[in-house]
Amino acid sequence: MNQEIEERHGLLKRALIGNAMFSGLSGAAILLANRWLVKFLGLPDKVSLAILGVSLIVYAAVLWFNARRPKIRITDAWVAVVMDAVWVLGSYTLILVVPFSLAGKWVVALVAELVLAFAVWQWLGIRRIRKSEQYA
Repeated sequence: MNQEIEERHGLLKRALIGNAMFSGLSGAAILLANRWLVKFLGLPDKVSLAILGVSLIVYAAVLWFNARRPKIRITDAWVAVVMDAVWVLGSYTLILVVPFSLAGKWVVALVAELVLAFAVWQWLGIRRIRKSEQYA
């Protein structure tokens, strides 16, 4: 039974762990290079990205915790998909509204595309679990 659950949840587990690693590393990088990143993005000197960095680390921990369960909570996985989708929509909105540098716009867009890839990967993992439950 454990092997069966592992097979059904494997794709989603890998997606959540990948997302957790990317989010955690991004959060740590933001905290370590806060001032440099603010300047690179073309934001005013008074801006700090520390809250974003800490939030990403907390998000990574939640994703990691869910991914490490023997049986992943699908509701929690859907929350991750929705939050990633909100990140993507928010990123593109910010590109239109915030006066980022040209390089900053590209970085924000690239990160948004990576987050979108994680959302799709997680959705595919959820879909695989749902399909396997239909035939079980």
